[in-house]
Amino acid sequence: MSDLTTIPNIGPATARALVAAGIPDAAALRRCGAHEAYRALLAAGERPHFIGYYVLHMGLQGRPWNDCRGEEKAALRRRFDALVAETRAAPLSAIEAALDRIGLPRPR
Repeated sequence: MSDLTTIPNIGPATARALVAAGIPDAAALRRCGAHEAYRALLAAGERPHFIGYYVLHMGLQGRPWNDCRGEEKAALRRRFDALVAETRAAPLSAIEAALDRIGLPRPR
């Protein structure tokens, strides 16, 4: 197993997904940063999920996953939404956007 799990908030499943997305270790994750790492996850076929996005950000800062609040969380949400929009061919429908806001997977 990679040393990715030495970063706070990253467990074995996330580490496996990061490795599959081409981010083999903690040093590579730190070099590319949370935003680009999440882009790699999406490109590798992971479903977008806002919590996973901000968990990466918090982990790379050495912070607990649930430390993200207020304007910081709102700003990350805007960046996440922009990233997801960039990686999708079609814009989100109203129902897809609503499901994203509450953290539920959208039907495929």
